[in-house]
Amino acid sequence: MPRKLGQHFLVRDAILERLAAAACEEYTPRVIEVGPGRGALTKHLLPRTAELHAVEVDTSLADYLRRKYASEPKLHVHASDVLSTDIAQWGSAVVAGNLPYYITSPIIEKFLALDKRFPVAVFLMQLEVAERVLASPGTRAYGYLTVATQLVCDVELVCRVPASAFIPPPKVDSAAVRLRRKVEIPVNLSSLLIFVGRSFAHKRKTLRNNLRPFYGERVDTLPEANLRAEQLTLRQFVDLHARLSG
Repeated sequence: MPRKLGQHFLVRDAILERLAAAACEEYTPRVIEVGPGRGALTKHLLPRTAELHAVEVDTSLADYLRRKYASEPKLHVHASDVLSTDIAQWGSAVVAGNLPYYITSPIIEKFLALDKRFPVAVFLMQLEVAERVLASPGTRAYGYLTVATQLVCDVELVCRVPASAFIPPPKVDSAAVRLRRKVEIPVNLSSLLIFVGRSFAHKRKTLRNNLRPFYGERVDTLPEANLRAEQLTLRQFVDLHARLSG
């Protein structure tokens, strides 16, 4: 099969099995796979689920998968862009996939916007992005994507994946991350994320400088005014947003 769209196919079976096991810790009624490519992860997911929806933007790869798994009634291949696909149409599911590097953040954000019917996602991504979603306050990697992800999900590293595990090998290492949706999510999440985005608008600036255009002189009286957004914990973001919104 030709390689298009900058794809790097994970081929190491031990890692593929580890990803499938992380996504489906026990037999799972339905799985949605993002970017199945040639079906390497698909092969490991199929024994663990009753229904697998594979969303592949590359029509030639989608056709290849349909031929390869023609005798497999569990598999439903959808030739479409996952970012414009309503994956909730198929019902409650676990989500998994080897994400294209150039749209990793939008796919993560799409998963975060889903509801409790989608409790778990396991994504393979560029190591740099994995470090961002796993980051702690006060570290260089801590930013908007960190806070947005950790407000909704508990995040854990599944494994690091060397470039040599792919064909062709990318120029960077990768990592698999599991997102497990929290039971309690802030009820005002949409406005809270807007606030977090404003706080990180200029990462090296203080909260006073980032937030004053939106909240005026009230920001000057805050104990946190001279801090930078990367210094705040999740709880501090929630509390500060409540104070300024109130």
